[in-house]
Amino acid sequence: MVTGSRFRDMALSFAGAVEGGHFDVTDFRVKGRIFATWRDKDSRAVLKLAPDQQKLLMETSRTVFSPVDGSWGQKGWTKVALDIADEATLHHAMKMAWSTLAR
Repeated sequence: MVTGSRFRDMALSFAGAVEGGHFDVTDFRVKGRIFATWRDKDSRAVLKLAPDQQKLLMETSRTVFSPVDGSWGQKGWTKVALDIADEATLHHAMKMAWSTLAR
């Protein structure tokens, strides 16, 4: 299990990552683009992955990762089940999300 606080710490550990927000969501950005979000009221975590990265994670960790509903999910936005995620798996996935936008 990964807490919201640990999710935040992990996101901010990447070079150039900054915390921001929009509506009721905390977001984490690199170069002005969002790579992860966290919503405290329902403990919802989301990563912005490339579609092929999303597919890979769903093949290897289907219970932890699932596409966001609708067209957002088709573009790679991926929900993370923090209640069953382990830190190593989440860190790996978050690094993929960050690195795609940090280039």
